[in-house]
Amino acid sequence: MKSLTEYLWFQTKERRGYINITPQVAECVRKSGVQEGLCLVNAMHITASVYINDDEPGLIRDFDDFLEKTAPYDVNGYRHHATGEDNGDAHLKRQLFGREVVIAVTQGKLDFGPWEQIFYGEFDGRRKKRVLVKILGE
Repeated sequence: MKSLTEYLWFQTKERRGYINITPQVAECVRKSGVQEGLCLVNAMHITASVYINDDEPGLIRDFDDFLEKTAPYDVNGYRHHATGEDNGDAHLKRQLFGREVVIAVTQGKLDFGPWEQIFYGEFDGRRKKRVLVKILGE
């Protein structure tokens, strides 16, 4: 069995951001040489997510609006802030959008449905964070 582990690094200028990371993950698959297998992609920070959806700007704004309505940024509104942090909302947003995705690798390529793309979702940005890409297969 072949395997490859890569780390992708991201730093957003804003507190929240959504980055299409499909090209970087596809390059990792190519580099791995795996023709049939699985690709795990996960955010290695508890205030960021990796998810799959359509790369359509209106939809991305809808996601951001939904998350902000569901878990709004509020410097005084979360018990977590008693620790000295101000990112309680980011932890909740991560729980909603999840930690990771697993994509099939078929004939050496990511095997997506129509319109599917991989995104890194940042909910407490302005600092460097990493994403793990692990590919296993033959």
